[in-house]
Amino acid sequence: MSNATDVYDFYLYNSATRRKEKFIAHTPGHIEMYTCGPTVYHFAHIGNLRTYICEDVLEKYMRYAGYDVNRVMNITDVGHLTSDADEGEDKMLKGARREHKSVMEIAQFYTDAFSATGFIDEYIKIISKLLDTGYAYPAGGNIYFDTSKLNQYYIFNSHDKDDLAVGVREGVEQDINKRNSNDFVLWFTKSKFEDQALKWESPWGIGYPGWHIECSAISLKYNGEYLDIHCGGVDNAFPHHTNEIAQSESYLGHPWCSHWFHAAHLNTSSGKMSKSKGESEFLTVTLLKSKNYDPLAYRFFCLQSHYRKALVFTWENLDNAQSAYQKLIKKIAALRSDGEINDQDQIIITQYHEKFLQQVGNDLNTASGVTLIYDVLKAHISDAAKLKILADFDRVLSLSLLEKANELREKEANQKTIGAGDYQITGDANAAPDETEKINALILQRYQAKKSKNFRLADQIRDELKSQHIELTDIPGGAVWKKI
Repeated sequence: MSNATDVYDFYLYNSATRRKEKFIAHTPGHIEMYTCGPTVYHFAHIGNLRTYICEDVLEKYMRYAGYDVNRVMNITDVGHLTSDADEGEDKMLKGARREHKSVMEIAQFYTDAFSATGFIDEYIKIISKLLDTGYAYPAGGNIYFDTSKLNQYYIFNSHDKDDLAVGVREGVEQDINKRNSNDFVLWFTKSKFEDQALKWESPWGIGYPGWHIECSAISLKYNGEYLDIHCGGVDNAFPHHTNEIAQSESYLGHPWCSHWFHAAHLNTSSGKMSKSKGESEFLTVTLLKSKNYDPLAYRFFCLQSHYRKALVFTWENLDNAQSAYQKLIKKIAALRSDGEINDQDQIIITQYHEKFLQQVGNDLNTASGVTLIYDVLKAHISDAAKLKILADFDRVLSLSLLEKANELREKEANQKTIGAGDYQITGDANAAPDETEKINALILQRYQAKKSKNFRLADQIRDELKSQHIELTDIPGGAVWKKI
């Protein structure tokens, strides 16, 4: 623990230096954080959400470690082309045509989950200075950043500067207006993409900004001239984040961001998820919920893997995560909250707090954080102490551990048992009410068949329940069933 600033010293892998290092904020005790947000031409798929989950946990961990955090996230509603090399089609236009809506209707519809704003004046201010200082040049009606002016352009990799194909997700055509293959557009005018729907007045003509300039402008406005940590998906490292560094440091005249955090992809069996591939090829939280998956089970799935490791999504993997999450909640629901916390409990609570800081603070090791949850459940301390520790962990993990456990307790307490005389049936608390009613009726029918010695019918009903994946246990005076 750092006594000088009353914060905990933690370690993160820095993509810029390519090593794990102690995190040092520019202002002691305060962190300026910027995260690349969505391009609002379609719903965010769960691959996007994996990155946002990692960033969310990182922000909450830094607060947990004692830092004051100012986090800024952008919304892209113009200028993000289908290729990252200033080529291809604007994704907003593509989304508009897909749904027979205007670009602004598309932006508004998909921004409902986030929210967007305009920074055109800020972009013009930065671009103007880059032109004045010789870091940018006009050509063919557009304004380009001149990468040849930099001592080092590639930050996150070691590519040959003459490699035209580096970082291009899709097909790319050479732009004859560029002086160098790696130069990138700061401002487009009517000389290119003349059917672009969103345009603004500028000193260089009516046009719109390039994709990369917006993150620099937004961060400079809300984070200031020194950024402590910039986050995003690993696919943003080049060219997007590379270009952000180039234009930001050229504009400022000094180093800009000290630490870079990149989350690895969520892959399917067919490869990386992408909104651009079409609706049938990406998964949304809405789809998961329609299939009766708890979104927190997906978060639990993500937290069990390291953020720098590619994660493979399958329905089987999600089934396993949901089952494990539900079992975990059931264990927590069984804890009694009415006990007292003694002095020995308090010592152990402090020890677990330190363990969580240390283990999760080792390059955001969320899997270790999840393991600590199970360690707490097995610890020889009071239930009240366990619940206090789990609530403390959940400040970072945000798995709603105690809230979900309380919901389960209430559901089980309010769950009606049905009976015939002294016979009582207790069902699975996680089953839907209509499902519970149908299964209880079958079990009661089976009980009545056994009473009348119609064992053949009783066996048929048990087999039918088994075919529905219902495990039935006869107990004195009744039966208990659960879904398996």
